[in-house]
Amino acid sequence: MSKIAIIGSGFSGISAAAYLSAAGHQVHVFEKNSQAGGRARNLKTDSGYIFDMGPSWYWMPGVFEKFFKDFGFAVADLYELKLLNPSFDVVFSNNETMSVPENFDELCKMFDSIESGSSHQLIKFMDEAEYKYKTGIENLVYKPGLSLAEFADIDLIKGAFRLQVFSSFSKHVRKYFSNTKLIALMEFPVLFLGAMPQDTPALYSLMNYAGLKLGTWYPIGGFSKVIDAMILVAEKNGAHFHLNAPVEQIEIENNRAKNILVNGESIDFDAVIASADYHHVESKLLKPEYRNYDEKYWEKKTFAPSCLIFYLGINKKIESLNHHTLFFDEDLFQHSIEIYKQPQWPSKPLFYACCPSKSEDGVAPKGHENIFLLMPIAPGLIDSEEMREKYFNIMINRLQKQTGQDIMPYIDFKKSYCVNDFIFDYNSYKGNAYGLANTLMQTALLKPKLKNKKVNNLFYTGQLTVPGPGVPPSIISGKVVADELLKHLKKRNYEAAF
Repeated sequence: MSKIAIIGSGFSGISAAAYLSAAGHQVHVFEKNSQAGGRARNLKTDSGYIFDMGPSWYWMPGVFEKFFKDFGFAVADLYELKLLNPSFDVVFSNNETMSVPENFDELCKMFDSIESGSSHQLIKFMDEAEYKYKTGIENLVYKPGLSLAEFADIDLIKGAFRLQVFSSFSKHVRKYFSNTKLIALMEFPVLFLGAMPQDTPALYSLMNYAGLKLGTWYPIGGFSKVIDAMILVAEKNGAHFHLNAPVEQIEIENNRAKNILVNGESIDFDAVIASADYHHVESKLLKPEYRNYDEKYWEKKTFAPSCLIFYLGINKKIESLNHHTLFFDEDLFQHSIEIYKQPQWPSKPLFYACCPSKSEDGVAPKGHENIFLLMPIAPGLIDSEEMREKYFNIMINRLQKQTGQDIMPYIDFKKSYCVNDFIFDYNSYKGNAYGLANTLMQTALLKPKLKNKKVNNLFYTGQLTVPGPGVPPSIISGKVVADELLKHLKKRNYEAAF
């Protein structure tokens, strides 16, 4: 049995802890904050609001099912899921609202009502997207990205053309649809992958399959219930979680991570997995000679967006508002330019509103609403209270216009969260919210490596390494790194025996 340290308790860290402890190892997870979960923490107020602080879209339910099944559980054993219908709303100019139905036949009818004959195109698009999803999520994403040999799979090679790794997502969508509203609907999932649709591989149409075919779900109680369930699984297997325990240094001896320094105490370990921000771990916890990458490397990387978020408690019910609403009433292309090409605070922002109190009563006091507003922005922007308030007023006014109701006078709780908070709470590089962008030059082998090249028992996991940003990929990342560490420990034990 080896003693393993995991730095950070986000989805990838908890996932790795569950797999390694189930394999019989002594696992200790160190979390700098007072609550586990990383970006999936919650915020509870004295008045009875419960806010998900980060993830709010539950897509790819099969990834969650697979994780829990690996430990003898089903999702239904641990938390309740609700299938949302409509899946989400999209607001266009003039307050025209598209409600996206959960049922695929109804979705096809909606497409035809907007663009004649487009349901046939949607079916063809989804057939291709399903192939990519099943190949990508069930095969590609479980590869550690350490060697080209991993991809020497004859079926994978045969299907490489259909995966469209080298094609533009934007061009791919426009082969099927010409209506601007349908194009916006199909392009929105990649906005959070960290690149403009023009620069994102068409492979990621798998996200459309995930969202429009597999459904949009909501875990009753919020995403913290998913975190609680994962921690339960890990602790049942013997993992230990330490809160308010920031790691200050990884101490190296003979090219091995020997100790970690936590709150001034040096603790021995046989291996270390860093689930915290990759750049932070390298630049702050390791001496320069042991780092995989220097500062110039990170400066050249393309990062997914940061966000300006508002958590709002409203002391009345709001009609005409569903669980998820995307405000695409401004130009998606222009906002994308101002995130990825010419980083600046957006001139005419798109944003997203989440109202989980539409799906359950427990997240707000009776008769109240729980609202989460999120505006994607470029990472590294200068963050100030004045700028936050400017954009709050823009978003709340558009929300009021869309619902046809006054909201501002009924706000009884308000908290903002932006670049500075991501840096302070998560040591996030430039305050990014979603990790490293899924561009062609940052896919699979071209992502930061999950194994340290100079310290043979130090590994990395999470949204800055394989497979990439998002909750399901982070859960998968934890399994992938756990498998690689188990191989390392097995090899080390074999060598020690001879």
